[in-house]
This record gives sequence, structure tokens and C-alpha cells, in this order.
Amino acid sequence: MNTLTSPRPGPAPAHEAQANGPTAPPGRGRLVNDAPMRMFHWLFALSFVGAYLSADSEHWRLVHVVLGYTVAGLLAFRVVYGLVGPRPYRLSTMGRKVSGAWAWLQTVRAAWTPGGAQPTVAWRQAPVFLMAVSLVALLAVVLPLTLTGYGTFHEWGGDWGGEVFESLHEFFGNTALSLVGVHLALLAGQSFWRQKNLALPMLTGRLEGRGPDLIAHNRVWLAVLLLLCVLAYLGWELVIAWR
Repeated sequence: MNTLTSPRPGPAPAHEAQANGPTAPPGRGRLVNDAPMRMFHWLFALSFVGAYLSADSEHWRLVHVVLGYTVAGLLAFRVVYGLVGPRPYRLSTMGRKVSGAWAWLQTVRAAWTPGGAQPTVAWRQAPVFLMAVSLVALLAVVLPLTLTGYGTFHEWGGDWGGEVFESLHEFFGNTALSLVGVHLALLAGQSFWRQKNLALPMLTGRLEGRGPDLIAHNRVWLAVLLLLCVLAYLGWELVIAWR
């Protein structure tokens, strides 16, 4: 290469920098998860684990029910945030990832079909697609999980209906737990493959490396508001239980 005629590296034009978002300074990392999403993630995880652990105890039945309602309320927040929140969290973005997973599976099928065209399979995209599918499936199973739990608690359909709802509730609960396991396994596998702790952004909001932030605003106020709403609901249920 002729070094005299090669363009010298320099800062990107202003319009390109604005399009890609602010670049994270060295050592700080890129903002990839905002505060409301991190708060939702941990409240959802803690509520689900608490509800699952208290499911078989009659003594802790009220705790199980309250945490189940909390999970349902957090799901409602996630749906609303998926409609009006940042683009990476939009439901439409999740839908495109899931549809991309289907297209990727078609590519794999074509590659394994003898006598046909042999397309190149992007194997590195498999964990990304599987992660998206597992998250969508986990969020989708929460609705029937909470509805069957509500039906069990309020004894819809008498004794026969209660048994049906209880069986369905247990099935959806185990399904959700399996999806959580898949999610954690994929996260661990990707972290090992990429040699990066991909769970850390759910604590700090930032991912190691330089580049543009995926989230423009952290919105700490919304995370605090979400936490206060959950604590207020739990406090209200506690007051009612003590009456």
C-alpha cells in the first residue's frame, strides 16, 4: 500500500458521530442497558424465584400469590416499555430477532438438504437468535402462568376446575423455569465464547469495549419509580395481611 496516498485516520464526521450515538471513553464501556431495564430484570428474577420457591408451601402461600401478582405487574411494565421505550427494547425489535431466527433455521435446513443449494450458515448468530427466542417465550409464558395461578387461588370451577388450573399452573411454572435455565446457559456460553462477562451489563449497564452507546439516556428516575411502585404494592399487601 502506498502510504503517501492512503487517507490518514481521523475523527468521524459530525453527522456520523451523531447517528451512531456518543462514543464511550476508554475504560468506561458502552451503555447497553438502561436503569429501568436493569431494575425490571432483577425485580422480575427475584419475584419469580421467590414465587417458585414458595409454591409448594401452604404456610407461604400468600407470599407465593403476592409475588405472582408482582411478576404479572412487571410483565405489564415490560410490555408498555416495549411500546414506548428505547429501540433495543421495543417489541418490534424482539419480533425481528425471532423472525430472523426462523430465517436462520431455514438456512440451516437448506445447508443440510442434499442435492440443493448449500448456503453458508452463520453459526455465530445461533446463540443470539436462541437468546431472543428464549426471552420472548419466557415473557409469553408469564401470562398463562399468572392466570392459572389466579384461577387456582380463587378456585375457579370448583374442585374439578381447581385441579385443572393447579396442574396447568405447575406446567407453566416448570416451563418458565426451564426457559430461565436455557437463558442462563446461553448467557454463560456466549460469555465464554466471547471472553466477556455478558451478565455484567445487567448490573452496571455497560459492556466492555469502545464504541457508541446503544442507549442514549439512563433514566434512573424511571428505575426508582418502578422500584417504589413494587415496594408500595408489597407494603399494601402486607398491611392487608396483618388486618
